[in-house]
Amino acid sequence: MPAKQPKIQDESIKSLSAELTGWLTQNALPTWQKNGLDNTKGECFEAIDLDTGRATTSPRRARVVPRQIYSFLEGEKLGWNGPGREIAISLLDWYLATYLTKEGFIAAAADLDNRIVDDSFDLYNQAFALFSFAQIAKFLPERREQAIEAASNLINYLFDNYRHPEAGFREANPDKAPLCSNPHMHLFEACLAWEETSDDTVWPDLADELAELALSRFIDPVTGGLREFFALDWSPMPGDKGKVIEPGHQFEWAWLLARWGHDRGDAGALIAARRLYDIGWTYGINESRGVAFMSLKDDFTVRDPIARLWGQTEWIKAAVALAQISTGVERSAYLSDIPDAVLALQTYFRDVPAGLWRDKLAPDGTFAEEPAPASSLYHIVCAIAELHAFAEVL
Repeated sequence: MPAKQPKIQDESIKSLSAELTGWLTQNALPTWQKNGLDNTKGECFEAIDLDTGRATTSPRRARVVPRQIYSFLEGEKLGWNGPGREIAISLLDWYLATYLTKEGFIAAAADLDNRIVDDSFDLYNQAFALFSFAQIAKFLPERREQAIEAASNLINYLFDNYRHPEAGFREANPDKAPLCSNPHMHLFEACLAWEETSDDTVWPDLADELAELALSRFIDPVTGGLREFFALDWSPMPGDKGKVIEPGHQFEWAWLLARWGHDRGDAGALIAARRLYDIGWTYGINESRGVAFMSLKDDFTVRDPIARLWGQTEWIKAAVALAQISTGVERSAYLSDIPDAVLALQTYFRDVPAGLWRDKLAPDGTFAEEPAPASSLYHIVCAIAELHAFAEVL
């Protein structure tokens, strides 16, 4: 009987993958195409109201647009029969015309009249711009050269204006603390995406630098936990802020370092990825709700018990990535976590209109009453895509 367990696990994962992919292609993407976009202008909205089903009128954060570009392109790849390429092109044109500043970076937010309402620099927004340019270059050959040029201009702007003397990038010019691991994580993700579609050595070189920065600075050498905030010399930020650890980011970094470590043959990165996952799973999952907490302290006690949707998607991705590089009992353990992580994600899809979600789950099991944020679609699509690719080879 025990010998049949891996087969049972495989079939369960295939079924869950088909269920999530069907929800995405039949419910979520059609809903966000219809109600989350201004299809006459080629623009997207910040959120959809759960009661009315209509888009909100709040300013559009810059980070949302590249996430939607990725989501519709990847959704088409996963079987959605909508106009993903056309949507991505329209969003790209609007994005560059509206958010790209004369200085050469991406501004933070614009209102419904496309007036910039927050012109601040945020490394996080630049990372997502680079990520979406990689998707355009990979999937839209007619816009490839434009995407390459846009990415080259932006990464050179970052090198020229925000380079940290040790490694990575600063958050402001002149220097301002804290430095943050989160935007570097998404910059790392963007570099890995560019590696898949470009021969330019800037991307693997920067990916290697960011991986080493994570392994040497972001990850505590004693506990193996990854911190969020740092002083200007990349030491942990003094005070409470320097103690913040987010289970969702333990999982997300585990996913990225497992990919990078496998590709580079770096055993240290794979060990670190497994430890990050272990921290997220052991200390970051609330047993009663079955979901990942928002944050821990560096002693792994709970700091913020709110559970955000995105943390559950990263749990899925990390479990998949580590199952892919593991064998035997260890692989079986990661496989057994995937259904739990999928169930955690699906918790946020209940009792809302088809294709929408809730975002913040309180300790008492109630959700915050707020619109469905468009920014979550990227997390959801990425998790479904990773699970789908894995299920196809089981």
